[in-house]
Amino acid sequence: MSKKVGIVMGSDSDLPVLQKAIDTLAQYGVPFEVHVFSAHRTPEEVREFSSSAREKGFGVIIAAAGMAAHLAGAIAANTTLPVIGIPIKSAGLGGLDALLSTVQMPSGIPVATVAIDGAANAATLAVQILGVYDDALSKKADEFRLKNAEKVLEKNAAVEAKYNV
Repeated sequence: MSKKVGIVMGSDSDLPVLQKAIDTLAQYGVPFEVHVFSAHRTPEEVREFSSSAREKGFGVIIAAAGMAAHLAGAIAANTTLPVIGIPIKSAGLGGLDALLSTVQMPSGIPVATVAIDGAANAATLAVQILGVYDDALSKKADEFRLKNAEKVLEKNAAVEAKYNV
């Protein structure tokens, strides 16, 4: 059985974005837990969750936050598990503030960072990380890639048939 993925968001208002990560992990059959913790409002809970994650069966943690976006970094500071940050788009700066806060980590405390609101890619990256030691999961990831390629080629054939006569 695969390790779990922890999904942590800074606010429940981030849930619509994170639903894509939840759906992607479910599609792969990867177990996960979802939590709302704030780096600033619940720092002790963030520390407890991240420092005990390995012992609780987690293999990767996905952390999403907007604006100041210190959640992924606060989690990464307390674990050596891979942490994937998702910067969440906000009204003020369109997510650029969250992107920079998530990606600009000090040496020795890495956070892999996906695109603003990039929850599906965060989950896909988590699957690929877990797949390093789980051959069945790695095979599912390979099959998913092949299906995506087939869909693109089908669309290409339709466009070529219509315009390249």
